[in-house]
Amino acid sequence: MKRCLFVDDSSVIRKVAKRILGGSDIMVIEAATGLDAVELCSSNMPDVVVVDGGLPDMQAVDLIRRIRAIESTIKPQILISLVEVDVGSIMRAKRAGAQGYLLKPFNRAQLLDSFRFLKIAA
Repeated sequence: MKRCLFVDDSSVIRKVAKRILGGSDIMVIEAATGLDAVELCSSNMPDVVVVDGGLPDMQAVDLIRRIRAIESTIKPQILISLVEVDVGSIMRAKRAGAQGYLLKPFNRAQLLDSFRFLKIAA
């Protein structure tokens, strides 16, 4: 079973993601802060990480770099989650190690399409 870490300070966004992905072959883990996400990744690296572009405790690109710097046999796919298309933020995230982006609020089709793009969900 694939593991997905959703990092977002909004409990609503995390719950929606968990509900959408919960029926598939993906286990969703939640983190409300970047520091919580780093701890979770350090102890058990997930297969996919979705990082909120507006975390209160750290910049998304810093979190992406910190996740990439963790020694692990798993190299997770990383998406940055944004409220609008911001080419600068997307490019900075990609340079830091993200594979793409996800716009929020998202629905079932959008989230699953993003995961299919990463070849995570069928």
